[in-house]
Amino acid sequence: MVALAYTVAFEGIEARLVEVQCAVTPGIPAFSIVGLPDKAVSEARERVRAALTSMAIALPSKRITVNLSPADLPKEGSHFDLPIALALLAALDIIPRDDAAQTVALGELSLDGTLVPVVGALPAAMAAADEDRTLLCPHACGAEAAWVGAANVIAPRSLADVVRHYTGQSVLSPSEPGEVHGTSSSRDLSEVKGQERAKRALEIAAAGRHHLIMVGSPGSGKSMLAARIPGILPPLSPVEALETSMIHSLSGLLDEGGINRERPFREPHHTASMPAIVGGGRTAKPGEISLAHNGVLFMDEFPEFARTVLETLRQPIETGEVVVARANAHVRYPCRFMLVAAANPCKCGYLSDPARACARVPQCGDDYMGRISGPLMDRFDLRIEVPPVAFTDLDLPQDGDSSATVAERVARARDVQTARFADHDRMRVNADAEGRVLEEIATPDADGRDLLVKVAERFGLSARGYHRVLRVARTIADLDGAKDVRKPHVAEAVSYRLSMAKEV
Repeated sequence: MVALAYTVAFEGIEARLVEVQCAVTPGIPAFSIVGLPDKAVSEARERVRAALTSMAIALPSKRITVNLSPADLPKEGSHFDLPIALALLAALDIIPRDDAAQTVALGELSLDGTLVPVVGALPAAMAAADEDRTLLCPHACGAEAAWVGAANVIAPRSLADVVRHYTGQSVLSPSEPGEVHGTSSSRDLSEVKGQERAKRALEIAAAGRHHLIMVGSPGSGKSMLAARIPGILPPLSPVEALETSMIHSLSGLLDEGGINRERPFREPHHTASMPAIVGGGRTAKPGEISLAHNGVLFMDEFPEFARTVLETLRQPIETGEVVVARANAHVRYPCRFMLVAAANPCKCGYLSDPARACARVPQCGDDYMGRISGPLMDRFDLRIEVPPVAFTDLDLPQDGDSSATVAERVARARDVQTARFADHDRMRVNADAEGRVLEEIATPDADGRDLLVKVAERFGLSARGYHRVLRVARTIADLDGAKDVRKPHVAEAVSYRLSMAKEV
């Protein structure tokens, strides 16, 4: 019998390990897998048998039992093929048992013994490093897993290479990390004609990771503005890049094992289901909000999303994490993202144009925007109206700051916040500040405080809205290079909070 550690499930982005135990005992010849396996795991015995046969390795005429421990944890997927084969080879004394027992393995086997790539290599490498074990994975997964420098990653191309490596016939060298992909956005903010207020709101949102909603008639430039957000965001830090890549690894989105330093920009269609947005499905996979971790989640046609989908965003926006609970899985994924929403003011889209509006004005606008609940709207730090651009302005040459210029200002503000929250694990930007920390960094001067109190009383700001105004004011002060939050910063923050009709 040999014990082999293997990645099977994820708690957040940390892997959990399972022992694969193989026993060869006298009795009626049989090959059985026990321990709550699904169909893909049960079929592993045929793939393993065929792969061994292709290597001219005959299984003994005895009972072979493979136990996946703990037995009460459901096992799913084809990535158990390699650890089952490795445990069997060790049980047959073809490879050293001690070496196999010190290995975390994952990989699917084809019938000729070739190793097929699977998802989750990066979190598996993290688990292997924590256990001080070697990670064995398919060659295509090696560059991805090697980013965990503390893990020794061996990435053979076939099961025959595994045998030759463990028997010393042809020892494989550890894998090297894949390429680092930098930012490559070709959409420049200077291409947007007019919309100076919207551009300013984008800069503030990017600097402090504040949630933003844009409302305007069709063709006013909402999607065009949102598409240029990646060009003004700073690249991911090494820690953020590893966090984001581990989530993308679970979904098989890493390109040839490379780590991307560009912040994710996810834009799901408004017909997306709730599991697609928040995560779920039979295997509790991460959803769009987790794939947008440390980046941007852009939801165009925001009111057109199903009401249940929109309401599920409320808790993740506040906590920065989502718990996907299923009958056979209970997984916690991080989801600190910047939500950018775009919406038409009404169903027809021309609420403010008397010549083109429908006969139900203004009731159609109230009904349409009423699809966004008050508690959800309360979570948007910045709310702006995006008016149509005049035809005469479209002929003007490009003006305004370029994305590179805005990105420099955003980067400086982010550097200030990084230093500010260096001693706080759960706070990285102003949008994360809360409690005593928020009071220390964002309490305005006397004039600013008087203005904010008057606004809160006049428009009935909620406690959440009050604190969100303070966070935005702090970000505006950081962009100005100011140490303290003053009245002009508060005034601008309030203007974005109340720019869309009534306060909710």
